[in-house]
Amino acid sequence: MKLLIRFLFFIFGLFIMTFGVCMTIEVADIGVGAWDALNVALTERAGLSVGKWVMIDGAVLMIVVSLLLKKRPDILSLLTIIVIGTLVDFWLNTIFDLFAVDLLFAKLAMLLIGILIIGFGASIYLQAKFPQSPIDNFMLAIKERFRVNLMVAKTIGEITALIPAFFLNGPISYGTIIITFAVGPAIQLFFPYFEKLMQKLQAKDLKFTKVNG
Repeated sequence: MKLLIRFLFFIFGLFIMTFGVCMTIEVADIGVGAWDALNVALTERAGLSVGKWVMIDGAVLMIVVSLLLKKRPDILSLLTIIVIGTLVDFWLNTIFDLFAVDLLFAKLAMLLIGILIIGFGASIYLQAKFPQSPIDNFMLAIKERFRVNLMVAKTIGEITALIPAFFLNGPISYGTIIITFAVGPAIQLFFPYFEKLMQKLQAKDLKFTKVNG
């Protein structure tokens, strides 16, 4: 039962988080997150869907992380990025394929709401403590390999995506800056609530197991 609870948090959290990501991609002309900017640029330049490029980036980063830490590749993290890429394509090809946003006010509103939804979903998915995405592992590998703090490691990770996205004319603008600095606080806003919820559910499960064991 405990594993089922974690799995539901994992899937439900990613389902919500990717919806938020796609909200920001829908208004890409005011800027998206660094990795999303790269994936959108690659889609426009080389074809394939945004979700497919999410998976390809993840596979490359999995190898890079392995080289940085001199460890075997974390294959399970690739499963996480496959789920994320699949959900991104699902949202973009269904809900977000039905409309376009033109007004600047509406675009800013979608960007900010998207960031909140990303934080909401990520705070749920992280409670599962399943393998993290290769992008998160890349940030942690930079931190460990170069002995820098998490903020510096995150910045290096973002720049790693921003440079090729810039040269590929990816959707980089003021929205990119907003996303870069706002997603972390958005996750922190919701994280404590779902951390307590997970602990409460696991405690109930343990109590139920003891009673019926």
